[in-house]
Amino acid sequence: MSDSSHVRDEQRYARIPEYEPFDPHTADTLGYGETYPAAYQAPWPTPVPSYPPPYADTYAPAYEARGDLDAPAYGDAYETAPGIPAYGDAYEAAPGIPAYGARADGAGGRAARRHRARGAGRADGIVRAVGTVRADGSVRRLLPQALVVAFLAGGTTAFVAKDKAVELSVDGRSRTLHTFADDVTELLAEEGVEVGAHDVVAPAPGTELDSGDEVVVRYGRPVRLTLDGHRREVWTTAGTVEEALEQLGVRAEGAYLSASRSRRIGREGLALDVRTERSVTIMADGRARTIRTNAATVREAVEQAGITLRGQDTTSVPQDSFPRDGQTVTVLRITGTKEVREEQIPFEVERTQDPTLFKGTEVVERAGQPGLRRVTYHLRTVNGVRQKPRLVRTELVREPVRRIVKVGTRPMPTSVQGTDHLDWQGLAACESGGRPDAVDPSGTYGGLYQFDTQTWHSLGGSGRPQDASAAEQTFRAKKLYMRRGAGPWPHCGARLHG
Repeated sequence: MSDSSHVRDEQRYARIPEYEPFDPHTADTLGYGETYPAAYQAPWPTPVPSYPPPYADTYAPAYEARGDLDAPAYGDAYETAPGIPAYGDAYEAAPGIPAYGARADGAGGRAARRHRARGAGRADGIVRAVGTVRADGSVRRLLPQALVVAFLAGGTTAFVAKDKAVELSVDGRSRTLHTFADDVTELLAEEGVEVGAHDVVAPAPGTELDSGDEVVVRYGRPVRLTLDGHRREVWTTAGTVEEALEQLGVRAEGAYLSASRSRRIGREGLALDVRTERSVTIMADGRARTIRTNAATVREAVEQAGITLRGQDTTSVPQDSFPRDGQTVTVLRITGTKEVREEQIPFEVERTQDPTLFKGTEVVERAGQPGLRRVTYHLRTVNGVRQKPRLVRTELVREPVRRIVKVGTRPMPTSVQGTDHLDWQGLAACESGGRPDAVDPSGTYGGLYQFDTQTWHSLGGSGRPQDASAAEQTFRAKKLYMRRGAGPWPHCGARLHG
């Protein structure tokens, strides 16, 4: 591992020994003639410091469980064959054998390429055969067993360097594990942790991993939030109701909550009703009361203000409506009574044409009669002020009777022979003041010429004379003169002759 990773692990686990191991994956490969750090100057079999750090973990790395290789575990002392250079001496592996500290194919490609690049620039005096140089200049070759030991030592180092100790926290449950994953995505896949669009992963998927890193996964939870009467669907990674309110920015001080703040929110989600505290003013009986409330309805707010509604009392806004912050609600004190009235229903008039009557003549065949209905009104006073009566119920007592009137269509004669030269206008002025509808105080005589009903009917008239037109009345008066002269008008008859 790198120095920085070691420092992080040292801070996290106080039991880690103080040493600086050499990591062939991050440190520069030593060239010919270079020396290793002082901790590695001693020749084998000087023990290599133990790895991994001795913190509590039940996971057994793969390299500690391999029973198929007859080789000591990493950190044990190796016995070298006579003549093999001590650990820390510079040498070159034979072609095809990885150098100590280089990764095997597929496990440490980047380090191997870096090692080869550095080796390409070395001086020509490097010994390329595996072995040691005798005093006489000859090369003593290593035994086959030494070659196997050197190969296993290099492969094991690459294997150890690939392993990382990371902490994985899933929904608040943390555990420390070892992994060979290169990034967060691979780690989650190895551990079978599936994430969706509403889940949060930190650091983000795809981020490279180092030993000592912490990966946190928080699952999203659906919340059906009803806030002050407005419903919406939201997602949160909070584990409790209180944490969810903080995430959503909901002011919970003094608010009503349908669930306790400490209640945990499962993966299935939660329905949460929140009513924040509001300021509402209640006007009642000439006095204003301002209260802080989280009531669900105006009715509850009025009750919290210590106001009682009696009888027909109500409020200026619907009592089941939601009280808004800063709203003023007026209490209406109502008293009311009922009043019953009888009202007439006007009758209709039906007119029919009658060819037996002269034009301008109308005869009432059937008199009309108004109907009657009984109406109930609600009379009330609001805060002492009388309101307009409100119609409550209507009941029909009697149907109206239609009036039927006959209208004459017969052409009126223009004259009566022997009477046209007389002063009929002067006679009418004397008898009725020239009014066709005039009736004497006794009700016996009517019209321009004050006919009685019997005389009128004998002259061919119908109905009452005062209901006939002036022309018909004059025509019938002329007919009466031809029969009886001026006698029917004893006081005014002299007017006919001027």
